[in-house]
Amino acid sequence: MIKRQILGFVARWILSSIGMWICISLFGKFTVEPTFWIYILAGLVFSFANAIVRPLAMTLTLPLVVFSMGLSTILINAGMVALAFWLTPGVKVELPGLIYSTAVLSTVNGLINFYIAPHYKM
Repeated sequence: MIKRQILGFVARWILSSIGMWICISLFGKFTVEPTFWIYILAGLVFSFANAIVRPLAMTLTLPLVVFSMGLSTILINAGMVALAFWLTPGVKVELPGLIYSTAVLSTVNGLINFYIAPHYKM
């Protein structure tokens, strides 16, 4: 059971790192020399934000999510992406890049949940 959860998290981390690589390369700016480890760290931060912070945010804003018929989850997703960019050292993203990154990473997350969730239940 624990092994499946760890494998699921590692798979999400790798795929989130690829998604962050795409977003940072297209929409971000670096304050330091970009390395492979920045993308890995960004994917790890994004994975932790989605695993720990997002469920808490969804629970706290549940009345707003219900009232807006789920549209406020876009703001929660944007918050998770902004948190990941903010916590990743050396990466800066402007507001338009954050909006585009949210769309890209939401799509990546949806595909991850569609394909990985049945195999590695958490």
